[in-house]
Amino acid sequence: MDMQSINTFLSTTLSELAVKIAAAIAMWIVGRWLIGKVVAGMQAAMNRNNVDPTLTKYLGSIVAIALNIALVIGILGYFGIQTTSFAAMLAGAGVAIGAAWSGMLGNFAAGAFMLVLRPFKVGDFVQVGGITGTVHELGLFGTTLVTPDNVMTLVGNGKIFGDTIMNYSARPSRRVERTAQLAGSVDPLEAVALFKAEIAKIPNVLAEPAPEISVLDMNLVGPVIAVRPYCHTDHYWQVYFETNEAILRVAKAAGWAAPTPTTILKQA
Repeated sequence: MDMQSINTFLSTTLSELAVKIAAAIAMWIVGRWLIGKVVAGMQAAMNRNNVDPTLTKYLGSIVAIALNIALVIGILGYFGIQTTSFAAMLAGAGVAIGAAWSGMLGNFAAGAFMLVLRPFKVGDFVQVGGITGTVHELGLFGTTLVTPDNVMTLVGNGKIFGDTIMNYSARPSRRVERTAQLAGSVDPLEAVALFKAEIAKIPNVLAEPAPEISVLDMNLVGPVIAVRPYCHTDHYWQVYFETNEAILRVAKAAGWAAPTPTTILKQA
């Protein structure tokens, strides 16, 4: 084979390869754009039909991954690579990766179960996996929360599903738990009446269920009053702090003595 033939062969081969590479790049760009449009269209249709945002994002992620895998296989097929062999290799790699990443697969399975059982949704205020915050996103492998101090926190779905889930937004109202330690000289029944009147003035405290204010306990210092107003979850901290302020206002206005521990001396 002379040099002219070699040059002709190389130029032809390189030209064809360059065309295929350019076509593959174009297929990847157009394919990714179409996948984005398909996923966005699907999610928009689900939103129009008032489908839960958690389910919308979860299914959108699954569809995007599946379409991207199909796009890669299609591009490889364009280059003449046997996709059946690639699929077998991908399956084998999946088994190996699954063995190594069993925890990740566990998170994926837990996410699927949570999607079915629906213990919470996007926007709910929850306590999961030892973290308290507002659900920002339910992903394939983890759930993203925004904590009250505005920190984005990712918790693995496996940890969430294997632990206690507390959904503070599931009910229409939530009870604020506060107590007031009084001195022994204070009349507890008078204190209950004064607390009831003052708590009723706090904005966003619900009239139904009515605030629960009663004598909770008695100790060596004096009576302990339970002050438990109800409110919507969105107003919890506002009512919590204003309840503390109301207790202090009542004590100051009534002129009650500060509660002081009593020491009991035993005769020898």
